[in-house]
Amino acid sequence: MSDKKHCAFCGRDEDEVDLLLSGPEGCICNDCIERASDVLKDAGFYSGRSSARNGKKYTPVNLREIPKPKEIKEYLDQYVIGQDDAKRYLSVSVYNHYKRLVKLDDTANEDDVSIDKSNIIMVGTTGTGKTLLARTIAKLLDVPFTIVDATVFTEAGYVGEDVESILSRLLQEADYDKERAERGIVFIDEIDKIARKTDNPSITRDVSGEGVQQGLLKLLEGSVVNVPPKGGRKHPDQDYVHVDTRNILFICGGAFDGIEKKIAQRLNTHTVGYNSVSNIKKLDPKNLMQYIEPMDLKSFGLIPEIIGRLPVLTYLNPLDKEALRRILSEPKNSLVKQYIEIFRLDGVTLQFEDDALDYVVNNALEYKLGARGLRSIMESIMMTAMYETPSMRKKKLIITREYAEQEFDKKKSKLA
Repeated sequence: MSDKKHCAFCGRDEDEVDLLLSGPEGCICNDCIERASDVLKDAGFYSGRSSARNGKKYTPVNLREIPKPKEIKEYLDQYVIGQDDAKRYLSVSVYNHYKRLVKLDDTANEDDVSIDKSNIIMVGTTGTGKTLLARTIAKLLDVPFTIVDATVFTEAGYVGEDVESILSRLLQEADYDKERAERGIVFIDEIDKIARKTDNPSITRDVSGEGVQQGLLKLLEGSVVNVPPKGGRKHPDQDYVHVDTRNILFICGGAFDGIEKKIAQRLNTHTVGYNSVSNIKKLDPKNLMQYIEPMDLKSFGLIPEIIGRLPVLTYLNPLDKEALRRILSEPKNSLVKQYIEIFRLDGVTLQFEDDALDYVVNNALEYKLGARGLRSIMESIMMTAMYETPSMRKKKLIITREYAEQEFDKKKSKLA
């Protein structure tokens, strides 16, 4: 038997190849290395930087492959009940963002018409679906998408995160491909929490309110920002990634708790004359959010500069009994379907009677927590069943109204 080394892949020995690399478990020749490299390139894993997500760098957008606004809304309809106005605004803005990318990539187009981006701000009470809309649309998109919380940011130099860390997270979503990140979408949640605390000048700095708004201005408008590649605070010796935000679409959302009072005050100030009195009767006092205008955001505490950089303003309707009932059982990932799947994994068939679901909805309306209230109530009702059923031989479980009342009353009695 020959003592010559041979390639573990093709079987040729060292005399038949140009180069043979040795390893602890065998050898590989230069030809097999080249073939393996070609396979990696074809699979998209060899682009100068390894990608854990899709292995490829930014590629130009094909307009024919972009989902149309109606298609985007139809996709959102599968997961989010109602909120048609917000869905339409969001669908159009995302579609236009894609078209901006197509125009940027079209180097042959020499006309001077440039399309400005339309950053969005969504206003709605807690539990109406702002964050859910953002998370759902993220599943559909083929551009880097990240969700950040505005409450963690402070003015530069204070304890907290700098606003530039928003772009650090977007870079992570783009697998540190700067060109892809510069064409991404950012959802800034809880934007209302950085509202200016008071209209009166103060000797103290508003470092987590107006200071953060000032820091966001350059990001929303579009500028080249020095971003720490791994996040965290800036320091002088650090190497930065220079990210251009002109083509990043920003979507902001917030509950703006109490803004209805600002809207009501504005509507009342315009009630002069007979026609104005007749217009008051047409207003829906239960849903004043639909009459929101940029001046209401200013009254709430957003500075005019940041309002001007969020030109698309839309609202989310408060959830009534019918909407909450549909949310409970209709969407693809509804709570009812989730619990049915949880029990199915234990070999148990779970059913909910309509009266039991109506009981859950009525309690959610009482607590005024929107769709979030449904989850906490369902957890209280299902906790005992989820604890006991896996150890039992029961193959079917039916949740009745009586059972729901009994389990929910247990929790209320403990809190009493």
